[in-house]
Amino acid sequence: MHRLLLVAAPLVCLSLAQGTAAQQFSEWSAPVNLGPTINSGVNNQHPAISRNGLSLYYSSDRSGTFGKLDIWVSQRPSLEDSWGTPQNLGPNINSSGNDLAPDFTPDGHWMYFHSDRPGGCGPAGTSDLYVSHRKDKTDDFGWEPAENLGCVINSIYTDAGPTFFEDEELDVTLLYFTSTRPAPPGGGDFDIYVSTLQPDGTWGPGVFVPELSSPFRDTRTTIRKDGLEMIISSGRPGGIGSEDLWVSTRATTADKWSTPVNLGAAVNSSFFDGAPALSRDAKTLYFFSERPGGFTKRDLYMTTRTRLDEPHHRDHDGDDH
Repeated sequence: MHRLLLVAAPLVCLSLAQGTAAQQFSEWSAPVNLGPTINSGVNNQHPAISRNGLSLYYSSDRSGTFGKLDIWVSQRPSLEDSWGTPQNLGPNINSSGNDLAPDFTPDGHWMYFHSDRPGGCGPAGTSDLYVSHRKDKTDDFGWEPAENLGCVINSIYTDAGPTFFEDEELDVTLLYFTSTRPAPPGGGDFDIYVSTLQPDGTWGPGVFVPELSSPFRDTRTTIRKDGLEMIISSGRPGGIGSEDLWVSTRATTADKWSTPVNLGAAVNSSFFDGAPALSRDAKTLYFFSERPGGFTKRDLYMTTRTRLDEPHHRDHDGDDH
């Protein structure tokens, strides 16, 4: 079984966390289609962006796919350059089934995703959470064979859409995910759960997150690096399309998440919009959409915002100082 061992980071004082919570962003811009180089194939979905913004991972059934949906990566030399032709991550990651929703640890050495490949914790057709490691965080093709996270965090139901978060203030490491397992009252369809990394390096049971879940479909999540903002994909009432992007916030990581608020017509369409992925600096949001005007059934889009309290310096990994 996979064991993830992390060195605890120094605790962040509460005043810093409160200051981070107060940072202000502009509104999101009108989404832009990432173009035909990225959007080739019928389904292009579930994006993830590397910490330095130079590698875009996503799931696609484009020509060359091993299974139904494979994870691919597109690279660019700089943030100003266009995305290059996507390349398949190969059999260490992809299977004969559906492989989706990549997500990275902050150090870039681990990638989580979900797959419905044979050998999982549930019956055929259900998905489990998987992880792969690479020694060189800059090598997009150095991923080792993926390992199932085990049947403590995974269930006999579909478990999908992992989102990794290191809570430095509370000194815990969490994995948010979505699942079809029977939920307590207030849940339904897919719901949001969270697992805590155990001292032995394994993941604990998933715990239902009621404030992020509804009786409707609540799926892919993405979290800001300070843990104070989460964007989710949800089909709950009050949206614009069949599935929309919603945002939840909290003042500190010790607080509960607020009731999600729809990102509005500036980002969402009257069609399906899902699988959000925030950049490290939280100023770019990638997602997929079935809105008209694209190149395929499901295309990748991006929307941007600016920080109103923009720092004077940002390091090469996208962290502000």
